[in-house]
Amino acid sequence: MAKRRLRTGPTAVLPAKLDPAKLLRIVQLADPGARKDGDDIVATDVRVCAPVEAAAELTGGVLEKAWGVRVAAEGPLPIDFFDRYLAEGLAFRLKGLAVCRGEVSDPADAAEGGPAVILPVRPTPEELAPFLEPEDEEFAFTAGDIKAVLVPQKGGPPAAAELLPFATELTAIELRGGEPEKLGALALELSEALNGLAVDRWRFRIDAAEDLVPPAE
Repeated sequence: MAKRRLRTGPTAVLPAKLDPAKLLRIVQLADPGARKDGDDIVATDVRVCAPVEAAAELTGGVLEKAWGVRVAAEGPLPIDFFDRYLAEGLAFRLKGLAVCRGEVSDPADAAEGGPAVILPVRPTPEELAPFLEPEDEEFAFTAGDIKAVLVPQKGGPPAAAELLPFATELTAIELRGGEPEKLGALALELSEALNGLAVDRWRFRIDAAEDLVPPAE
């Protein structure tokens, strides 16, 4: 596969070829409506191309063997960088690297960002009180060494589609700081109590706190 073609869209570069059924299951964590289309997967605004063998130079030789999963926009550019987040989230969960605009990154090394809880309505201070303490700044809270901020969600990530029929104003509780597993545990606790959805920094649904920890080598 020509490197140039792989770089026409954000790409997850994986150390091994992936079973198509497993790839679909992971993409569906970001978009439950994702479906097979021939050898590819079609999700919201994007096409996840079937894995193809790629030259080692694509990652600067970091991966001796490389399989590229290109995420190509279907029509206009995807909303909220969904194509890039999808490629980075796939790379994180599959021990790979992400290539976007010719730059190689390892999502497992990223220190920025954290999980979030997507809610169908903005929570009241009383609802948050058992979990978070208010800060002086409006919409800012803490839980020990974890910081939380309420952020309005315009449109909403595809993973939260199940909330939309009941939503009046999608809101995200963004969590930062602390250890990944502590963040994940709080996100899941909040989602359970407030009827929301816990997602990672790339807006993939998480089902366990360990989903925020890079897979073991």
